[in-house]
Amino acid sequence: MDSGEHMSRKRPVHLPINERFNRSNIIFVTACSKGRQRVLANEMMHTCVRDAFEVADNYLVGRYMIMPDHIHFFCAPKAYPPESLKKWVSFWKSQVTRRCDIEEIKPIWQRDFWDRQLRSGESYSEKWAYVRNNPIRANLVKTADKWPYQGELNTLAWHD
Repeated sequence: MDSGEHMSRKRPVHLPINERFNRSNIIFVTACSKGRQRVLANEMMHTCVRDAFEVADNYLVGRYMIMPDHIHFFCAPKAYPPESLKKWVSFWKSQVTRRCDIEEIKPIWQRDFWDRQLRSGESYSEKWAYVRNNPIRANLVKTADKWPYQGELNTLAWHD
């Protein structure tokens, strides 16, 4: 596949988690709202997202950032062999939809999502620094600390 084909791909490829013999497996996930509707960045949705992460417990969720039309989060499998990430994200999205039962915004999610397994502890820190500044780049706040729709549910430690 040439780079032009890759750039025009409409559906992400979900590669299996690469088991690296007692090394951390941290995955960076981005999920978008259906039609990029701006319905995610509010207190009700923040609570629904956090509650759904607690119920969908086959992966541990570390840091997350909820933007108006998408969410970024980092997660790691809770057990090995890990459940399919695609199956887990689908379950998590369904839990968010059930908890935020508002007909006007359904369906909430685009069908698919984007994921990338991180390769080093540095890339987790670097990715988070970039994600954390999303609300600033979108002119939603002046400093990242002022954005209320972010957090960390579990510490995802990097072990080389």
